[in-house]
Amino acid sequence: MKAVVIEDSELTVAERPDPEPGSGEVLVRVRGAGVNGADMLQRRGRYPAPPGSPQDIPGLELAGEVVGRGPGAERFAEGDRVAAIVGGGGQAELCTVHERGVMPVPEPLDWPAAGGFTEVFTTAHDALFTQAGLRAGERLLVHGGAGGVGTAAVQLARAAGARVTATVRREEARPEVERLGASAIGPEGFGEHGPFDVILELVGAPNLADNLGALATEGRIVVIGIGAGAKAELNLAKLLGTRGRIMGSTLRARPLEEKALAMRRVERHVLPLVESGALEVPVAETFSLDDAERAYDSFAEGGKIGKIVIVP
Repeated sequence: MKAVVIEDSELTVAERPDPEPGSGEVLVRVRGAGVNGADMLQRRGRYPAPPGSPQDIPGLELAGEVVGRGPGAERFAEGDRVAAIVGGGGQAELCTVHERGVMPVPEPLDWPAAGGFTEVFTTAHDALFTQAGLRAGERLLVHGGAGGVGTAAVQLARAAGARVTATVRREEARPEVERLGASAIGPEGFGEHGPFDVILELVGAPNLADNLGALATEGRIVVIGIGAGAKAELNLAKLLGTRGRIMGSTLRARPLEEKALAMRRVERHVLPLVESGALEVPVAETFSLDDAERAYDSFAEGGKIGKIVIVP
């Protein structure tokens, strides 16, 4: 098979042996694989794949057709359209994944949208509802509302009855984020629009001090992105005054069972909304496997609405 390979922080496309599904695993012919911030960090040597995942083939999410099953894999049949979260290896023509880390692809999603669905919607749903306990009527602030996780979070919160504000750096992108269900503002002076019950931090440390100032009583800050920096100085007196909480969350390093639980919640609560047309997966651009370098460059440029997806 052909795969995107990281060698000394450079991307190449190389031939690799076809993977064989093990016990409880399915083999998927990949039709779409989203590019995520974790892939960018892995390329720079800052976010290695977890043990058991390919160390040199990036890709945390994929969609495609089941083309093989290992011993004991019975949840999906060959030919089924599926999407998955993997520890790595998604940006290739073939990938193996345990069937518990797989979910069916809703009929309305084409391959690019399906390839960019699983990681961002599972991440956003887990952060907003499992971690932060977002409730109807509460006020949510999403930092980085134009990206994949940002657009997912805006839609999920809107569907749950929350009032959503999103910071979007590019002014021309704000109308599209507003169409998805948020009040879109610039990142400067966001605290003036608070207080917020939940703040979803996708940018990183530079926002944390002002996040505390914008937090409502008993508010919650969930940090799931640190692309702009990981270290910040905080005024803990503000945290005490609001009885607030700061928490962090990632999906990639979780054990299979924890990932599977998060995905079953998405199957139960999110897939019906996709089926009905209430949620969409904005795709900014698609690239072939051979153009992976351009896909990563496009992701790094930022400023786009939705996902960058590699389509083998």
